[in-house]
Amino acid sequence: MNAVRRATDRLRSVVAAGRARLVADRTRTEGATATGDRGNAVVEFLGVALILLIPLMYLVVLLGRIQAATFAVEGASREAGRAFVTAETSAEGTARAGTAVALALEDQGFDSADGSSALSLACSLDPCLEPGGEVAVQVSYAVDLPWVPAFVQGAVPLAIPLEATYVASVDQYAARRP
Repeated sequence: MNAVRRATDRLRSVVAAGRARLVADRTRTEGATATGDRGNAVVEFLGVALILLIPLMYLVVLLGRIQAATFAVEGASREAGRAFVTAETSAEGTARAGTAVALALEDQGFDSADGSSALSLACSLDPCLEPGGEVAVQVSYAVDLPWVPAFVQGAVPLAIPLEATYVASVDQYAARRP
């Protein structure tokens, strides 16, 4: 029985020594964390925010503007074609198409857009509103990059050009119009 007691005592002493070493390691580690690493999380967060989050937010804003401009140019070309082919005269159709382009661009938040300067019309027949003819409408718009200063124009483009084309058919059974 003495041998069993000695083995048990020895096992208890080994376990106690292991616990003491574990407690000492924890104390040493916690002490270092409590004094030497204080404030590092804030610095690391600011570093990640500056390096990753700010460019990511810029990219989200830029892609949102490009997507809005894409919707605007597509809708503008379609509506300008429809407005042109339903007009009574070519002059009235050109005015209506310019108004449709300006309205579609303003609808997506591009207020500085001039509808007639972004619009180009091409007719397959002469006169333009000849029954059975087609009118190709092209709308072009350049999306300005937000927050890019003008002095970097040589290295970075300051605008992204977008364009959309729509071909509208003049009603084949309509009366001839000038």
